[in-house]
Amino acid sequence: MTLERVRDLLRLQTDFGGSYNRASARRILAEVKTEFGAEIATQLIIEFNLTESFGIKPDRNLPKQTSLL
Repeated sequence: MTLERVRDLLRLQTDFGGSYNRASARRILAEVKTEFGAEIATQLIIEFNLTESFGIKPDRNLPKQTSLL
């Protein structure tokens, strides 16, 4: 997954803003953390203001491992 695609998906999740979207955002960020590292995931949390929108804090609320399959 590219970072451009990640941004598109996170934008979509924040636009809807429900509890399912919070779970989806967490899974997306977990995948980002695995592929690109925690620093990129943290940057995305800040960029999309996910702490305010979903209560997702950098490197605390992310699952340790996940698969999007």
